[in-house]
Amino acid sequence: VQLQASGGGLVQAGDSLRLSCATSGRSFSDYRVVAWFRQAPGQEREFVAAIKWRDRSTSYASSVRGRFTISRDSPKNTVYLEMNNLKPEDTAVYYCAADSRIISSSWPNPHAYDDWGQGTQVTVSS
Repeated sequence: VQLQASGGGLVQAGDSLRLSCATSGRSFSDYRVVAWFRQAPGQEREFVAAIKWRDRSTSYASSVRGRFTISRDSPKNTVYLEMNNLKPEDTAVYYCAADSRIISSSWPNPHAYDDWGQGTQVTVSS
């Protein structure tokens, strides 16, 4: 199983980006939850957002709530992270992750996810 994150880039503060996470070898419907994490240089990997595949319920980190939106496209077997009003502190490598057994209280815990993508760099200049 491979998760493929894409869509990162270099943007200015206030701009928008949409990240995509696709899977090969397995359908996202086989997973319970798909999430986005990010990791800045010298920082721990932190939770950004998660979506429960079956009912589309979502959860966001407080730092991105109201600016970022996680969604899924079932026919395209893809999960998106729409990022608006980007700030320099959003600069990081963004990873998608998925797990088939995770419980809701563990969504923000990166160690609770079995499958990870390779990451895509997002850089926001001031």
